[in-house]
Formats: sequence, C-alpha cells, structure tokens
Amino acid sequence: MRYLGLDIGDRWVGVALSDPSAKLASPFNVLRRSDDITDIEAIARIIKQHDVGLVVVGLPRMLDGSLGIQAQKVEDFTQQLRDKIDIPLEFRDERLTTVSARRLMRETGTKKSRRKRDDAIAAAFILQAFLDEGQSRPI
Repeated sequence: MRYLGLDIGDRWVGVALSDPSAKLASPFNVLRRSDDITDIEAIARIIKQHDVGLVVVGLPRMLDGSLGIQAQKVEDFTQQLRDKIDIPLEFRDERLTTVSARRLMRETGTKKSRRKRDDAIAAAFILQAFLDEGQSRPI
C-alpha cells in the first residue's frame, strides 16, 4: 500500500507517492488546476490506480503558525476530496516546502521551463516528512 502527498495550490496540485513499503516519497505528477470536481476526480483516479491507503495534504500555515486564506482554500478543497474518497486523510504543516523544492531544483540545475515540477517536489517533501516522523502505519 502506498501513501499520497498533495501540495494544493491555486494553479497546480503537486502529487507525490510513497513506495509500496511507505518508506520513501517521490515526486509523481503536477496537475494543472481546472475546477474542484475535475481535480478531485483526477486525484481519486491516482488513489485507485496506485492502491493508496492514506493521503497527506500540506496545510499552508503562516510563518507564525496561524491559518490564512490559502489554508482555508486547502481545507475546503480537502473536505470535498474526503467526501469522494474512502481512505484516511491527514494534514501536515507545509511551511517552506516550496522554498526547499526550489532550492533543490536550483542546486541540481533544473531549467526554468520545468519549474512547475517544484510542486511535485514540494509534495514529496511533505510526504517524506510525514513518513520520517514515524506516523506511517499499517491501515
């Protein structure tokens, strides 16, 4: 069984998957946002195709830890996703994951034309942090 990580933005959704043993997260895909129904259906297909047992969603907190407008958008979208899927979903603080993803891409020489890929890398950071914390468990 795999775990799915999501970095939900206004224009893109970064998607990451764990390996079957739920030890290692890898960037999987970047979905261009269309509308909530279409986006949720695309995520539900990935969940089904890859035997996902848990979804970890990055929650964009402010630097002081409070929730802002973007966090509310993510929570609203996530509630719709919960209504569509039949597996557990958890939030993970995602502060600075996009910054870390962009730094990694810069250090590895990734071209600007592939910059949208940073959303999938950010999703992998979110998921890997969750796995590293030992919160992964058999469901």
